[in-house]
Amino acid sequence: MFRRIKNRFLRYFIIFLYFIIIFFCSIELNFLWLFGYAPDMNEIKNPVMSLSSEVYYADGTLIGRYYKEDRSPVELKDISPDITHALVATEDARFYQHGGVDFFSFFTSILSTAKGEKRGGSTITQQLAKNLFETRKRKSQGIIRHVPLIRTIVYKCKEWLTAYKIEHVYSKDDIITLYLNTVPFGNNSFGIKTATLKYFNKTPDKVNADEAATLIGMLKATSTYNPINNPEHSTERRNVVLGQMLKYDYLSQAEYDTDIEKPLTLDLSHKDDENNGDSYLREAVERWLKKWCRDNDYDLYNDGLKIYTTIDPRLQHYAELAVAEKMKMLQNRFNDLWGKKNPWRDLSGNEIVDFIPKNEQRLPIYALLQRKYNYNSTLIDQYFEKPKKMKVFTWHGERDTTFSTIDSIKYYAKLLNTGMMTLEPSTGKIKVWVGGINFKYFNYDHVNQAKRQPGSTFKPFAYVTALDNGFTPCDKFTDKFVSIKYTDGGREQVWEPKNATYSFSGEDMSLRHAMGASINSITAQVTQQVGWDKVVQYAHKCGIESPLKSVPSVSLGSSDVSVYEMVRAYSTFLNKGVKIDPILVTKIVDQDGNAVAQFDLKSQQVLSEETAWLMLYMFRGGMDEPGGTSQALWEYPGLWKKDNQIGGKTGTSSGFVDGWYMGITKDLVTGIWVGADDRSVHFTNSDTGEGSHTALPIFGDFMQRVYADPNSGYTWGPFPKPWVKITKEYDCPSPREDVDSLTDSLRAPIDTEAIKPGTTPAHLDTTVQQLPKN
Repeated sequence: MFRRIKNRFLRYFIIFLYFIIIFFCSIELNFLWLFGYAPDMNEIKNPVMSLSSEVYYADGTLIGRYYKEDRSPVELKDISPDITHALVATEDARFYQHGGVDFFSFFTSILSTAKGEKRGGSTITQQLAKNLFETRKRKSQGIIRHVPLIRTIVYKCKEWLTAYKIEHVYSKDDIITLYLNTVPFGNNSFGIKTATLKYFNKTPDKVNADEAATLIGMLKATSTYNPINNPEHSTERRNVVLGQMLKYDYLSQAEYDTDIEKPLTLDLSHKDDENNGDSYLREAVERWLKKWCRDNDYDLYNDGLKIYTTIDPRLQHYAELAVAEKMKMLQNRFNDLWGKKNPWRDLSGNEIVDFIPKNEQRLPIYALLQRKYNYNSTLIDQYFEKPKKMKVFTWHGERDTTFSTIDSIKYYAKLLNTGMMTLEPSTGKIKVWVGGINFKYFNYDHVNQAKRQPGSTFKPFAYVTALDNGFTPCDKFTDKFVSIKYTDGGREQVWEPKNATYSFSGEDMSLRHAMGASINSITAQVTQQVGWDKVVQYAHKCGIESPLKSVPSVSLGSSDVSVYEMVRAYSTFLNKGVKIDPILVTKIVDQDGNAVAQFDLKSQQVLSEETAWLMLYMFRGGMDEPGGTSQALWEYPGLWKKDNQIGGKTGTSSGFVDGWYMGITKDLVTGIWVGADDRSVHFTNSDTGEGSHTALPIFGDFMQRVYADPNSGYTWGPFPKPWVKITKEYDCPSPREDVDSLTDSLRAPIDTEAIKPGTTPAHLDTTVQQLPKN
C-alpha cells in the first residue's frame, strides 16, 4: 500500500503517522493488556474523587472525619483569583491557548533538559489527568511497565489522550477547579480548601497573593517547599512564583515589590480534626455502619457522606469530665494501694510470676523477633530490656520518658480504664459514648468491644424473672447459707455462694430489700426457685446478646457482657417493658445532599408494663432500703432536688476485678464499668474496689453536671407513676434499726433542698450500716 507513494520522504512520514495512530489506539484499547487502564469518556464525565465523610453530633457540630485523602472541594467562585493566577503563571502559562497538550512547551522542556536545566512540560490538564485518574498508578499499568523507556513514553501518551478527553468535556474554568480540588499540598492536605485552612487558617477566597504563591510553590515538591518544615526553601520558591505572576501581568511591579519583602507568615491554629479522627466515638460509628456500607456499596473513606449521630455534645462533654476527674482519683487510690508492689495477682493474692513474659509474647513484634534472632531467648530478652525514648500517657498529659519494652508493659498494666454509655430509652437514642480514658493510647473500646463479668448488676434479671412468674416485691426470703446442686457438662457440681460480708444474718427480707442491699444468698434462692435456664432466657429477652452459661451463678454475673448490652437491657425496664435496638446514627446524607439512609427505632414488647414498673420500684430500693448499695449517691447533693428519684445497681466481680454501676433516672439509663484491661490487675478489698467506690462516683458526678445545666434538656423529677394497674403487692417498706453515732458519722452531708416537707430523707433515717455490697 505504501509503495504506491513515490516520494520516499512522504511515504516514510505517512508510515510514521500510521504507526502513531495504531500506537495510540493500542494504548486506548489496552491491546493484549500491554498498556494498562485508561479512563473512557464516561469516567471523564463522571470522575470519582476521594472525599472525606464527616460525622456529626446530634446538634450538627462536627465530631470528626473519615478520609484517605483529607479533601473538601470548593467551587471556582470560592477561590481567590490570586490562586488561579499563581497556578497558571507558574505551571502552565499557555493554559488558555492550548487544547490540553502544549507541544511547544513539551519540546522546549526537552531542549532545557538536554542543556541540564530540568523543566517540566506537562500542562495543568495533563497534571489533572495524572492526579484525578491516577494514570501512573499500578492499576493503570500494563505488561509494558517492565520496559523502562517505553514505559515512560506510554505514561506520557496516556496523559495526552486523557488530557484531550478532559478538554473536550470541561471548560478551562472547570479544569482549574478540578485541579485545585485534587492536587496534594503536603501534610495529608488534598485540595485547595484543606491547604488554605491548614497553613493560613483561611478559606480559599480570603487568600492573598503572597499566600497563594506559597501554596502554588509547593506543587513542585511538597516536602522540599513545605512552609512548616522548610520555611527558607518555601520563601525562595514563593518569590519565584511571585516573579512569574509579575512576568505574566498578574501582579503590578508595586504589588510584587511589597509581597516579595513579606516574611513567611503561617497560622496553624486551625484544628483539622485529627484528634477527633482518633476518637472512640468516631470508631464506634464506623463499626456501627460497617454492615450498612457493605450492603449498600458505600466507602466511608472515599464517598463524602455526612453522618448524623444521636450523641448529645453537652452530655458527652459532662461524661468525659466526670470520667477524667474520677478516674484520676481512682488511679491515685490504686497506686497508693499497691505502692511499689506488682499488682498482677491471682485471686489468692499470689503474684503471677510469668506475667511479663506472657505479655511480651502477645506483642505483634514477638514473632518477628523470634525469626530475626533464630528463637534465641537471650537476644529477644535483650531487645525487650533495651531503653527507648517514648511518650507515655499520664493523667497530667503526655510525658516524654525513656522506657524499655518491659517498663512499658509494667506501666500500662497498672492503669485503670473505663467504659460508659448513656441511653434515652423513650427514643432509643444513645446520648453518651465514652470508650475509655484515652483513645490514642488505649484503642480498645470498653463500651461494646470489651466484655467483662458484671457482678451483681446482673441480679435484676433473676428478680425480673421472679416478678414475671408469680412473685412480688414483698415476698420474703431468709438470708441464710445456701447450697445448690447442679450438673455442668455432665459433672455434678455444688454452688455455695457467700455474701459480701462473708456472713448470713438469718433475717427475713423482701425481694426489694434483698436486691437493694445486694444479698447474694437470697439472689441464689430466687434463681433456684425460678430456674437458672429461665434467668438466662429473661436476660436475653431484655437485650443481652452475649452467650450466657446456664448455671446457678449466672445471676451473680459470672458470664461476660458489654456495657452496651447492659444499658440496652436495663432500658427495657424504663421503657414500659419494650426492648429496643439502640440508635447511634439517625441519618446519612451523600455529597449531593440526598438522604441515603434513615435509621428508625426498632422495638419489641418483651415484658408486661406491670413487671417493668415493678422493676423500677425494685431499683429504687438501692437508695431506699437498709444497706442499699446505691446510697453513696447521697454524697452528691446536686442530685437530690425537686423530689428526684434515682434507681440503680452496683456490681463487683470476684477479686474486685471489675466495678460496675447501672444508674436509672426518669429519662436516662447509664452504664459504667471500671477496671484494668488485664483481669489479673485489680483492687484488693471492698473499700477500694467495689463498684460503689469505682463506677458509682462517675455516675454521680456526671448526673450532677447534667442537672446543673438548665440547657441540658434533663432535669430532676420522680420516676413515672404506674402505667397500668398494679395487681401485685409492692408497698412493704423494710424496718430500720437504730445505730450508734459512729455509724452516723460515716453518712453523707445533708442537702436541705432535697428534704420534702413533712418527710425525712432516707439517708437521715437511722439504719444498720452494713459493709459495702456488690
